[in-house]
Order: sequence, then C-alpha cells, then structure tokens
Amino acid sequence: MNRKVITTDKAPKAIGPYSQAIVSNGFVFTSGQIPINPETGKITATDIKSQVRQDLLNLSAVLEAAGANLKNVVKLTVFMVDLSDFSKLNEVFTEFFSEKQPARSAVQVSRLPLDVLVEIEAVATLE
Repeated sequence: MNRKVITTDKAPKAIGPYSQAIVSNGFVFTSGQIPINPETGKITATDIKSQVRQDLLNLSAVLEAAGANLKNVVKLTVFMVDLSDFSKLNEVFTEFFSEKQPARSAVQVSRLPLDVLVEIEAVATLE
C-alpha cells in the first residue's frame, strides 16, 4: 500500500492521534479542518463566515503540503452545528471555488471539537 503522511506547520497541528492528511494512490485525504489560526494556535474567528474562511485556508495549506491545491479538490464534507447557516457557507465557498466546484456534502452535527461552528474535510487528486 502506497501511503504518505502529510504534515505542515502552516495549518493547525492535529489535536489527537491522526494525520493532517494522507496521500495514497494519487489522492489526498485530509482530516477535518477547524478554524484554528495556525499562527496563534487559537480560534480567532467567531462567526460562521470567518470560521468557514479559516477552515478553507487551513485546508489549502494542508493540500499544498501534499502537492495539491483547492483546484484539485473533488469532494468536500462539511460538518456544521447549524444548517440554517448554509447560505453563509455558500457565500464563502464562492470565494474559494469559483469554477469547477467539487462535489460536497453538508451535515448538521450536535457538536464539534473545541465547540467550533464548522469543520471541513476534503479529498483531492494529485493531477
């Protein structure tokens, strides 16, 4: 099995026993990103839009460490504590995914790590 662990200090360190991402067979599988500012190690974004933006910046940093970028994303999974924020999520997504948007699922969950509002994970190709 071809498997490479990805780690970068440009995204938050894992807060448990897992990798920021794994590259395997031409794909990048990221762990869920929450809105921790990697420079401070703290959550500075307090509203849903700024948390989504920080999640996507963190996701971008992990993908870059793996040799990919947001244009390589084929699937996103979004975990939200309140699906009534879905339209705000979409507003921020259009800033990052203006064309050839990836497939996406969004689900409401009762709670996320560190009580954040949103967590995002991705699958990307290494094309």
